[in-house]
Amino acid sequence: MRWYTALPTATVAASASTAAYASLVERNRWTLRRFDVPVLAPGSAPLTVLHLSDLHMTAGQRSKRDWVAALDGLEPDLVVDTGDNLAGTDAVPTVLQALDPLLDRPGAFVTSSNDYYAPRPKNPLSYLTEPDKRVHGIDLPWHDLRDGLTGRGWLDLTNARGELPVDGRRIVFAGCDDPHIGRDRYDLVEGPADPTADLRIGVVHSPEPRVLDRFAADGYDLLLCGHTHGGQLRVPFYGALVTNCGIDRERVRWLHRWAEPAPGRPNGTWLHVSAGLGTSPYAPARFACPPEATLLTLTARPA
Repeated sequence: MRWYTALPTATVAASASTAAYASLVERNRWTLRRFDVPVLAPGSAPLTVLHLSDLHMTAGQRSKRDWVAALDGLEPDLVVDTGDNLAGTDAVPTVLQALDPLLDRPGAFVTSSNDYYAPRPKNPLSYLTEPDKRVHGIDLPWHDLRDGLTGRGWLDLTNARGELPVDGRRIVFAGCDDPHIGRDRYDLVEGPADPTADLRIGVVHSPEPRVLDRFAADGYDLLLCGHTHGGQLRVPFYGALVTNCGIDRERVRWLHRWAEPAPGRPNGTWLHVSAGLGTSPYAPARFACPPEATLLTLTARPA
């Protein structure tokens, strides 16, 4: 009889310990990932790209702010931010403080759902049972964030194309607004990516296959996305329980091939999905998926 009464107690204790770890420890365990991506022309010197996404910043998150600012010490050649930077009406100054050292470097960004709208309370279980349910709060001051970034020279790629010289090389970009809330307008950027550029990068917040396929068809070498939080809650040896978009679970985070090489496109298309640095204030937990930024080292592809 004692065994039967002890079992529920042990289960409850284990669940409580897991929840405490996920909400108090892992969601603040800032992590840097590194991947090599062979997308440059044979013989090219490497380029480094710092990929940031999903800060979901609130005004009081000093630890996250300081950690992001310290990433400038990596001396990346390029910084790309794939959205969801805000989690409160007063968060813009904190985001700009976090990014301040990086804003002196070449950079580009897109805006997305949690830059436009504040989060609202909802049942945390709906993240698993209704992952596509959108609960939007009040409007956020995304214009202030955009102006702060563009005022320092970063490219706004929200349904737009752009170009940057980086380390003596010419990089062309195209970006879309957030497909997860139906704001993407790929027709505004469609058309073959410039074949004379040294690199072609596509940027969008949510990795929806219908958008990624169009980037790949237009010849973009590297696609950068966020949104998924890597699943946020992952089961060891199984992976993400949900992706919160149309991407498959196997490619819910990190570096993968999206399109194989083809005639005229010797790189094919690589996809990097950032697991992101934050959570909604109303779902403040991560498990087996720490908050992260990524340093991508772009290398020469084989001759």
